[in-house]
Amino acid sequence: MLLGTSSVQANDAHINPLYTASTLQFEYPAFDKIRSEDFAPAFRDGMLLRAEEITRIANNPASPSFDNTVVAMERSGQLLGRTSRTFFNLKGTLTNPVLDALERSITPQLAAHNDAVLLNPKLFQRIKTLYDQRDALKLDAESERLLERYHTDFVRAGARLSVANQKKLKGLNQRLAGLETSFSQNVLNEINASAVVVATREELDGLAENDIQAAANAAKAKGLEGKYLIALQNTSGQPFTATLTNRALRKRLMDASLARGSQGGKYDNRKVFLNLMRLRAERAQLLGYANHAAYQLEDETAKTPAAVNKLLADLAPAGVANARKEAADLQGLIDQQKGGFALEPQDWAFYTEQLRKARYSFDEAQVRPYFELDSVLTNGVFYAASKLYGLSFKERKDLPVYHPTVRVFEVFDADGKPLALFLADMYARSNKQGGAWMNEYMSQSTLMGTLPVVGNHLNIPQPPEGQPTLMTWDEVRTAFHEFGHALHGMFSTVRYPRFAGTNVPRDFVEYPSQVNEMWAIWPEVLQHYTHHYQTGAPMPQTLVDKLTATATFNQGFAVTEYLAASLLDQRWHQLTPAQVPGDVLAFEATALHGAGVDFKPVPPRYRTTYFSHSAGGYSAGYYAYLWSEVLDADTVEWFKENGGLTRKNGDWFRRNVLSVGGSKDAVQAFRTFRGRDADVQPLLVRRGLVQ
Repeated sequence: MLLGTSSVQANDAHINPLYTASTLQFEYPAFDKIRSEDFAPAFRDGMLLRAEEITRIANNPASPSFDNTVVAMERSGQLLGRTSRTFFNLKGTLTNPVLDALERSITPQLAAHNDAVLLNPKLFQRIKTLYDQRDALKLDAESERLLERYHTDFVRAGARLSVANQKKLKGLNQRLAGLETSFSQNVLNEINASAVVVATREELDGLAENDIQAAANAAKAKGLEGKYLIALQNTSGQPFTATLTNRALRKRLMDASLARGSQGGKYDNRKVFLNLMRLRAERAQLLGYANHAAYQLEDETAKTPAAVNKLLADLAPAGVANARKEAADLQGLIDQQKGGFALEPQDWAFYTEQLRKARYSFDEAQVRPYFELDSVLTNGVFYAASKLYGLSFKERKDLPVYHPTVRVFEVFDADGKPLALFLADMYARSNKQGGAWMNEYMSQSTLMGTLPVVGNHLNIPQPPEGQPTLMTWDEVRTAFHEFGHALHGMFSTVRYPRFAGTNVPRDFVEYPSQVNEMWAIWPEVLQHYTHHYQTGAPMPQTLVDKLTATATFNQGFAVTEYLAASLLDQRWHQLTPAQVPGDVLAFEATALHGAGVDFKPVPPRYRTTYFSHSAGGYSAGYYAYLWSEVLDADTVEWFKENGGLTRKNGDWFRRNVLSVGGSKDAVQAFRTFRGRDADVQPLLVRRGLVQ
């Protein structure tokens, strides 16, 4: 099986498949040939080869030109890029001890390698010379933008710093890379270590039979025959608290979830996180910024911490006020049932489902039989894309996969030409990171002659063998959301790899994916994929109406938990090195109180010690989901105003947003599509923040 941990013998005839481009369609990775041990030498030689290429570019005796400098850099690093994409994608989906160990050692090396490129004085001088002459070069629009982005990349990486400060910066970057890796590995390891063991079946009252059997199988796999094991999800909230009738068990789940990374032991993330904050703040000041948030946001569409702070502060009072109203209703239900206790986090989902059922005669369990995974994917997600963009899909069982549950589809454009390959990796695994995401194994580029290979990854609990995978409504929406990212990658029509697909500002990248969520509830799409998994009967219109009617239900909770996490992310990253505290939990409590979002029944969607977005690639950027949702909600209104699910609408959105990647300014791309700047009103209505 792929990614085994046995060492490669000296006399092994195995040829490392990473050293050459895959001969499979679109350079799809040869998962059946790649071994864990292949990555270390490929990284080593990939960095050496790219360093040689960069040296040749920097020392080229010819005068700098766009082709011999910028285009040459775009073409460089093919082995390293191929190795990195494959490694980090597999690291997130199917890790093992070999990959974990390599990640810990390789991330500081990669940081040093990147610094060696971006802090190369001769190379920067060539870039600067071209940048200063850019008007005279008469480049086309995409090439001119590429030159400007390269110049910005070098400046933001510290190319203008003194030699002494560059040396200090290099040290900071390597230490930060190591800390980020430690944090992410601790999060995954503790999710597995914190799984809740349940002694008796009676305690699981309220769970579906499939979920109970899955918990029994998980316990058996851990040597706990006769017991049940409930794995934690990545977020603070745990899905099973919505149906478990045993309040003590609900509390055990929530307590285990909220305590992650902060209770001592080898996976405690408090010290790791504080060191991250100090070093990020120090690096930002070294680069001339007040704090890490100022550094990060300068290159986003938000531009400044003040703009982000205003958005969050404007929405927080209404969001929390709605959450308090919802809490009062839930407390009323508890009192009515003579519960004799005050509402706590473990109770919210449980009584919310009861209230939803009472208010709308709606129960989540009613709809799950209509949300069978294969139907959602092929008759829902794919169907919407076919109606909107003319796409068609063919499953490819001849291509190797890294796990037996992964499915591969060839995607064809409206003219019948192959467009991309799409991997659907839908199930949770103990060695798979939490959450949901899209990645690229190959990006589109006319310069390189490449087409996209993209993957979507969810964490749906896998049912026992022979049982159907019945999704929650949230999982359905997530499937549509992640496919929006996939479309962004598949529709790319740029020349340069630097701009391909989702290579856009972080606070814009969620916009296309959020827009794609609208089709999950669109009547024509909904009726096409919601058929009962046993009888084939369509979802009754009465149930459809109930599903639609609950769209703004519980939005106070949803807004508050999200805002709390976003505000934490900003508060941490707006600190100077001297302001970083010594106590993570005390600072968290003070920050939440100061922002007015410290409402005990609604904890942050992520607490600091397992907030992978904040500690990783979305640092100072978790606000992006809400920032992008302003554009999303306004775009949904545009689709409704212009006839909804039509090829004409899809082609317009594709041409002006999805296909351009980072080759155009993101804000201008939206203006071209919409004809104006975004209006925040549709978002406020959607979130129930206005009457």
